[in-house]
Amino acid sequence: MLEEELISLVRKVQTRQTEFQTVELKAAHIDFPKRIYDTLSSFSNQNEGGIIIFGIDENYNVVGVYDVENAQKKAMEACGQMEPSVRAIFTNAEIDGKLVLSAEIPSVEFGRRPVFYKGSGRLKGSYIRVGDADEQMSEYEVYSYEAFRNRIHDELRTIPESSLKFFNQDRLKQYLDAVKNERNNISSLSDNEIMELMGITVKGIPTLAGILTFSIYPQAWFPQLCITAVSLSGSTDDEERFLDNKRITGAIPDMLEEAVRFVRKNIRTKTIIDKNGHRADREEYPVLAIREAILNALVHRDYSALTENTPITIEIYRDRIEIKSKGGIYGGGSVRQLGVGRPETRNATLANILELLKVTENRYSGIPTILRTFAEAKLPKPEFKVSRGIFQVTFKNEIDKADIYGAIIQYCTEPRTREELVAFTGMSRFYTMSKIIKPLLLQGKLKMTMPEKPKSSKQRFFAERKL
Repeated sequence: MLEEELISLVRKVQTRQTEFQTVELKAAHIDFPKRIYDTLSSFSNQNEGGIIIFGIDENYNVVGVYDVENAQKKAMEACGQMEPSVRAIFTNAEIDGKLVLSAEIPSVEFGRRPVFYKGSGRLKGSYIRVGDADEQMSEYEVYSYEAFRNRIHDELRTIPESSLKFFNQDRLKQYLDAVKNERNNISSLSDNEIMELMGITVKGIPTLAGILTFSIYPQAWFPQLCITAVSLSGSTDDEERFLDNKRITGAIPDMLEEAVRFVRKNIRTKTIIDKNGHRADREEYPVLAIREAILNALVHRDYSALTENTPITIEIYRDRIEIKSKGGIYGGGSVRQLGVGRPETRNATLANILELLKVTENRYSGIPTILRTFAEAKLPKPEFKVSRGIFQVTFKNEIDKADIYGAIIQYCTEPRTREELVAFTGMSRFYTMSKIIKPLLLQGKLKMTMPEKPKSSKQRFFAERKL
């Protein structure tokens, strides 16, 4: 970081009067701060890394660093107390007549996380950044890194108390026939040998993947590996009652179809009459996208012992649908890469079984299909979010044009690009920016993240949250 960049960052923090996901402030005008290991851990464990600025107090005033050279030395010593060691890059600059020091903390590759303070140990010394705070990782969050690093496949763990006699024999036969037709190199093996090779059993004992796909009732052993679906009348979960509420159980193929039926039952259908007078019914959301999102949750959720008491949830509100499942993006990818890159598959055996059953294509086509069908329906672009080990997909319905300004302000509680705003309104880029965004900027209801570069391609627009 150059001195000019450090000065600009400090001014931005002072203007916004807040810390960020990637910026932490420490006063350090009297002595070196005592609590720094938490931030070193959390910044190292997020893809963006982070910057610690010494010499700014909690009121965002420049108070300066007591001794820049000594502070840098102690920061390096703290970095050495982390496992693996953190390699910070330091910059100092004079601001308002006082010296300020920054330490850029690089992101550590996913396979080496979590980075933790050796004095507290891996479980208690690992932290994650949540907004502008450092929070101790849960046991599950620590485990998720270790599972990836050690290539643990939780869907292949055996369930000794289960039995093949509870398998859906018609579905199992359909699968075995598909294997013999499409996997010529193993088509001559016996059924039991095929089940061993394909991960349905291990030494004759059913695996979790086998149970989830073929058992007539997997919830006999895992009551919460199901889907809970609710439909509410308003836009929040503070409603006194549900319009509809269902616990969806069974094997994955059965849960998928029943969940899609539940959603179709609880969304609206609009009758559209074209200019020629032809009538057509259109459902509120593209059902194909809904199916892909539910399927993704079932196939790619985390199936470790630490998450088996957490069901997938589907929540249908008046203005949106939220689908949540346990497990972040496997391998540490970013939500920005969804539909573009090819992330690693958490449950490869399960995905392969469902591919042969024609339940899923297993070709990384789910997210692109979701994005395409929503674009074709001229609906707001679906939102994907990962937070504390929960993956969430949010589908929004058509915007109420009578309150487009209020809808935009609510949508911009997180910074949005021009492309996201255009997709959200469903209108042209010119109309969106000139007739909606520009008036909100002039009224001060929206702000730019880079006001000094209003035409920048990296520009974001945001609405400040009210306290």
